[in-house]
Amino acid sequence: MRHLFRALFRRKPMDYTIHQASGKNGLQKAMGAFDLTMLGVGAVIGTGIFVMTGIVAAQNAGPAIILSFILSGIACAFAALCYAEFASMIPASGSAYTYSYTVFGELFAWILGWDLILEYGLACSVVASGWSAYFQELLKGFGVHLPTAISAAFDPSKGTYVDVMATVIVLLLSTILLSGVKESSRINDIMVLIKIGVVLLFVIVGAFYVQPSNWTPFMPYGFGGVVQGAATAFLAYIGFDAVSSASEEVRNPQRDMPIGILSSLGVCMVLYIAVSVVLTGMVPYTELNVGDPVAFALRFVHQNWVAGFVSLGAILGITTVLFVMMYGQTRLFFAISRDGLLPKSIAKLSKKSKTPIFSILLTWIMATIFSALVPLDELAQLVNIGTLFAFIVVSIGVVVLRVKRPDIKRNFKVPLVYVIPFLSVLSCGFLMVNLSGQTWIRFLIWFGIGLVIYLFFGFRHSELGKLQKQNR
Repeated sequence: MRHLFRALFRRKPMDYTIHQASGKNGLQKAMGAFDLTMLGVGAVIGTGIFVMTGIVAAQNAGPAIILSFILSGIACAFAALCYAEFASMIPASGSAYTYSYTVFGELFAWILGWDLILEYGLACSVVASGWSAYFQELLKGFGVHLPTAISAAFDPSKGTYVDVMATVIVLLLSTILLSGVKESSRINDIMVLIKIGVVLLFVIVGAFYVQPSNWTPFMPYGFGGVVQGAATAFLAYIGFDAVSSASEEVRNPQRDMPIGILSSLGVCMVLYIAVSVVLTGMVPYTELNVGDPVAFALRFVHQNWVAGFVSLGAILGITTVLFVMMYGQTRLFFAISRDGLLPKSIAKLSKKSKTPIFSILLTWIMATIFSALVPLDELAQLVNIGTLFAFIVVSIGVVVLRVKRPDIKRNFKVPLVYVIPFLSVLSCGFLMVNLSGQTWIRFLIWFGIGLVIYLFFGFRHSELGKLQKQNR
């Protein structure tokens, strides 16, 4: 029994993880700090800035949404600091899965990896469906209407059977990922820079139409509303963790990973706050409970030409979010299968571009089926619970490793290591507890399925398990 327990919680040595990443089965090193920052901004600035800003202002915080985004940004920074420390120590694919394999052992790593598969998989599908809806609205502006049957996921009561546009964007981004990380990151950089330009265009134009009287009352729902708004706004920052999945493909990960993670979060925080200030200054907060508050605000002040650019920016924003989620999913599949916990063939790399071909194809199939056929409105909260769980594990892992392995060289250290990770766990735990009971049930069912797969496949095929048997 003791032997079985040890086998289930066998920990992967950090040296072995680094050897995997730098050996012949490692990915191509082609990214720098700028690419990582763009990857993080690409993941975070999407529907949150173009939709959530208006909803939080109207329903929770009023003009004090500025404070909501500051509070949620600080809470998210706690987790980001913990990710940055791990990323500077372990430059390998897999993000939180790989970190927990080193700290807590194989079973826990598998559970977290399985959790992240759900997070990225559903996120890809939810975002692809959102992209399709936005793009169809843009087409309608040009008088083009898709047949109802192919306009949304399977729902016979509404006459919809397949979301064709969702499958198109997933296929397009999968093709870009297959081209190699260097080419992929370059395309992402361009899209993100255009998106930032569109956001800044709104801030600059909108600033001329700000009416200070719209900021009164500043806190109409009290401080409780600000906190509730912060809890909702926290979810708008989720996505920066996908940056850590790029560790293995960074030229100087020990230096660039912390820069990429923290600078991307900083840029996003500044943009969220700037948009919130201008948005609530342009339009009374009570009128912002609409699906496109940023474009609505511009139409409100008769700047329709800028509203058109904002609609384009929203589509680009969602595109980069989808791209980064798909990228994170492919690297997660690659890391887990390289360890033998999923079929090893999934980790096979192309000879020319050193990209994980079958990981990309698996991600493409999963995202296509989910986004094209499955209505995902009720499942979207599972993305949040999966991410928050990963944040908690990484935050605890930083403290555990500081105690157990203080000798390890850390190019970046979390300041106040016994305070900040605790605050990260507290803020993420608070949000998890407030998710619906149905979400928790689905989360636990997914865990149960994963446990069965691990016991019948992963445990027997583990590369670490085979290595330990050889060394006995």
